[in-house]
Formats: sequence, structure tokens, C-alpha cells
Amino acid sequence: MDEHYFTPSPATDARRFPLRVRLAGRDLDLVSSASVFSGHGLDKATAVLLNRLDEISEPPADARILDLGCGWGPISLTAALTHPAAEVWAVDVSERARELTAENAERAGITSLRVVAPDEVPEDLRFDAIWSNPPIRIGKPALHELLLQWIARLTAEGTAALVVGKNLGADPLARWLGEQLPERDVAKVASAKGFRVLEVGPAR
Repeated sequence: MDEHYFTPSPATDARRFPLRVRLAGRDLDLVSSASVFSGHGLDKATAVLLNRLDEISEPPADARILDLGCGWGPISLTAALTHPAAEVWAVDVSERARELTAENAERAGITSLRVVAPDEVPEDLRFDAIWSNPPIRIGKPALHELLLQWIARLTAEGTAALVVGKNLGADPLARWLGEQLPERDVAKVASAKGFRVLEVGPAR
């Protein structure tokens, strides 16, 4: 079982190690841990999403952006660096992931990032964009519930960009989302290295 998907306080080794990574055109000296998803570097799926941001809908300059399942923070850090006037929320069930993202934001000089557990997001808060490498391996029922829960928190004009492996069901997921969200268009906006970037569009 992947503890980083399910466990708020995992029992795996929490030792941290340095992580040098390039995000938003900047070389950053960050920290990570084997106890979080893709702790040793930028995973292929997230890299595809971050490399294809110009192919998804551009949120407003002062947008509220959600990174759903932040891990050590690559998506939320990129969102904050590329949209300095935005309010970026990094959400993860894992306490260690949240600690790493918060520390990495500080290391990158980012002050606009809010790092919280899912139940700490105010119920009435709405987002202009969701960027996520969603936790596919939690299983289809849990994944479906998770995605519908958070997509429901988009503004009418808001969009969600999700990166999913083709062999992990990207195309069936896109069809399912389209069926569940008849008021929004769901499209494949990019494809690379076996991954799809799916976008849930604004409400019609």
C-alpha cells in the first residue's frame, strides 16, 4: 500500500534529503523525503503537466489556484512562481507532504502559498483553477469521489487540469467526468510520454 496516499502520519522513514529541481524556469534547492509521493524527484506525470501549462486555460492573474495532492510541492510552487499575484492552496492528506511543501515554499521565497489538510479548506471557498496529478492508485470509487468533491468547488468560470497516465485510465476517466459534469466540457488538451492532460472547462 502507498502510505502517502492514505495516511495522514505515515510510519515510513521521514528523513529528509536535498532536492535540486528546476521549476518555472528556476533552479531551486529544496528538500524532500522518501515518505511522500515521488520523493526523489519530479515524476513524469507532473513534469508533463508543468511542461504543458501553456495548453491549458490561463487563470486570472489574481486567481485562487488549488494543488490537489501537493506532495513535496512541485505543482503549487510552480503555480505560485508563475502567478505571483495568485492565492495558491496546497492540499494533501499527508502531514509530511504539507511540511515539505511549506518548507520548500519558504526556500523558494514564496509567501502566497497556503498549505493545509483537506478539511482545513473553508467550505465556502471557491477556486479559479485546480492543477493536479491526482492519486489514481487510491482506486476508482475513492478517486471519483475526490474529483467530484473538489471540482464542485470551482467557480463557474473555473477550470481543472488533471494529468493521468493513459495506461491508468485517462481516457475512461475523461468520459466519466464528461458524463458526471454535463454543464462543463471535458477535453484532452495535451498528450506526452504516455500521459494525458485532461481539462474540465468552465460551466456553460
